[in-house]
Amino acid sequence: MKILKAVCAPGKTGFFFDDQRAIKAGAVADGASYRGSPVTPGFTAVRQAGESVSVMLILEDGQVAHGDCAAVQYSGAGGRDPLFLAADFIPVIEREIFPALVGREITTFRRMASELENMSVDGKQLHTAIRYGVSQAILDAVAKSKNMMMCQVIAREYGTGLSARPIPIFTQSGDSRYDNADKMILKGAQVLPHGLINNVSTKLGEKGELLLEYVAWLRNRILALRRDESYAPVLHIDVYGTIGQVFGNDNYTGMADYLAQLEEAAKPFKLRIEGPMDVENREGQMQALSVLTRLVDQRSIGVELVADEWCNTLEDIRYFADNKAGHMVQIKTPDLGGVGNTVEAVLYCKQKGIGAYQGGTCNETDRSAQVCVHLAMATQPDQILAKPGMGVDEGYMIVNNEMQRIIAML
Repeated sequence: MKILKAVCAPGKTGFFFDDQRAIKAGAVADGASYRGSPVTPGFTAVRQAGESVSVMLILEDGQVAHGDCAAVQYSGAGGRDPLFLAADFIPVIEREIFPALVGREITTFRRMASELENMSVDGKQLHTAIRYGVSQAILDAVAKSKNMMMCQVIAREYGTGLSARPIPIFTQSGDSRYDNADKMILKGAQVLPHGLINNVSTKLGEKGELLLEYVAWLRNRILALRRDESYAPVLHIDVYGTIGQVFGNDNYTGMADYLAQLEEAAKPFKLRIEGPMDVENREGQMQALSVLTRLVDQRSIGVELVADEWCNTLEDIRYFADNKAGHMVQIKTPDLGGVGNTVEAVLYCKQKGIGAYQGGTCNETDRSAQVCVHLAMATQPDQILAKPGMGVDEGYMIVNNEMQRIIAML
């Protein structure tokens, strides 16, 4: 079957682009916006509307395969590609990619996705968001050409088994970390709440006291609201490097002591802490996280550390996994470019015995979230992010329902 035509449509995402550096530097929240000036190149405001591009491939039997190009909330930070704006990149897709797709025979996902990954413009690889969305459309095209589900294509081409049960879903609270936690508990989310602890003075506390209070509240809230004692979600909190800001990025003993306090506050629930420090470069981040992980293990502190910042590409993920920099790695799907890299990343983490968190960003779309469910059902990571948005209900619904549809069809 051939691809007859290709079309782009500009779209919105489920959240915003946020200038992470400006927020860390003290930009003040003002309702749904922020007061202050942007710091990261490309931003015209600290917070601006998220944008996406839908890529639609029209097949010769009339079917339409599609995927959504999208970039992470904190674009341009932590070594990531710059801001992704539809008006800037639709011309690139139409000029550079469509001529290579239109009129060609659909072969295998791995072959076509590899060709996309190896394309370059002016000597540079295509923006991660472009590779992300176009590869989704290619996967959908291969599946439609073979009358299969996307997860079945991945399982066949990568030699994996399809999951017969749901993958644990991780929900994000955004700044509504109290009300949204209630939603998560009532819906029975398996991993919660993310928390968005991205500011020392207002969220972590100058001595870590605010996060300790929140973890204790969260524990008590679960115990109060859960409908039966078997419900024991994992507490997973992203601190955006603020623990390192307070205790010192190289003060491993101080950070470990604080993690032990958080562990006590979370009991009887398991606790994961994402991004305990951010040293602003990949090598330093890997080394710092590796040292802290070893110390936590040596002291038998029951907190799992999750790598995020500066662990963006498939190469980065392999590097962090090889050096045991964290107990779990977030595979932030848009940062990896083509979705085949997400598959490779999950499988590599499992091979290395490190937790695989198939994540992403609140700044995605319903379509990219659905495609990611198919990747997860074929590779079986430890958890998958509910996305897009930070309102809990919508993202959890999209991911959960696509998962249940796949299970029913299988």
